[in-house]
Order: sequence, then C-alpha cells, then structure tokens
Amino acid sequence: MATDMQSGQVSDLDWLLSGLVQRVPYTRSAVLLSADGLVKSLHGMDADSADHMAALAAGLYSLGRSAGARFGDNGDVRQVVVELDSTLLFVSTAGSGTCLAVLAGREADAAVLGYEMTMLVKSVRPYLMTPTRQAVAAPGATGL
Repeated sequence: MATDMQSGQVSDLDWLLSGLVQRVPYTRSAVLLSADGLVKSLHGMDADSADHMAALAAGLYSLGRSAGARFGDNGDVRQVVVELDSTLLFVSTAGSGTCLAVLAGREADAAVLGYEMTMLVKSVRPYLMTPTRQAVAAPGATGL
C-alpha cells in the first residue's frame, strides 16, 4: 500500500472530506493526496481503492499541468473532470503539492460539487500543503 498514512491512523483532515461527501448529494467518496500520488486522507473507500484513486488522480493532475504548459499559457490546473457513464470524477488542486479527488454519482450537480470542493480548499489551504520531497543519500555514500 502506498499511503502516506500509517496503517490504522486517522488523518486530522478526514472530517473535512466526510463533511464534503455528506453536504453534496450523490457524492460517494473523497481522497486528499500528494501531487505524486500518496494518500494523505480519505473518506468513503477502503485503503486499497484510495491508493488506486490517488495514483490515478495524480496522473490526471499531471496531464492537466502538461496541457496548461503547452496550451494554457502555463496556467495552473484548477480542476480535471472525468465523466463516466455512471460516475463523475473531480480532481482539483488543494494546496501546494496536494490534490483533492472526489467521486460522485452521475446524478450529482457538478457545479455544486465543484463549488464545494473549491470552498473546502480555500478554507483550509494552509493545512493541505505537502512539502516537496528531498532526495536522500544512499547509506554509506559520500558527498563527492
């Protein structure tokens, strides 16, 4: 499992995701993830599904950044939406190095869900930051 959380540990941010899922009708689950695909917090899915969602959302977010660099005047990614037959998947930026992925049924109001995601992120953005990972020297390596 590639989560950023220790097994059985509940993130302090789980309640935020729970509130989002409960506020927006037909919303199923939410995952807060680092931009490189590690789960930071989750609600509404098991750990293995959250790991899969985090990896998928990180890939979608990366594609969005690439599209912004090539076609959007280097604009930041606000949101990536995937519309499936019965499901909507939203991936949005949630702070420096962090993304928020939300799954909802097709019946969900996309505008309301997008708005609620934005408001959640704006209200707690400083707590959602993921620091950039630093390279670690191999054991026994010298600083040559």
